[in-house]
Amino acid sequence: MELAFSGELWFWRGPAPWHFVTVPHDEAVALEAISPAVTYGWGMIPVTVRIGRSDWATSLWPKDGGYIVPVKAWVREAEGLDVGDPVDVRLTVDL
Repeated sequence: MELAFSGELWFWRGPAPWHFVTVPHDEAVALEAISPAVTYGWGMIPVTVRIGRSDWATSLWPKDGGYIVPVKAWVREAEGLDVGDPVDVRLTVDL
């Protein structure tokens, strides 16, 4: 399964701070439908992400009935991203 969408980069200031892009509703519904076949626990879905010219393997985190994409520091640096920037995301989920 491949999905493409745009979203805003945001920062979570929790005990282990991270940057994320929220998966839009329609794409989250499609991911929820395949979740039982691919999740490895806690609702996490392993994916390959592409932002700009950067590719990496990670997992989508479930949040508020949807999913969020964690964006690593090296990706933000390589792509010149900061909080509030619009981000084009491509996700690949191996079924």
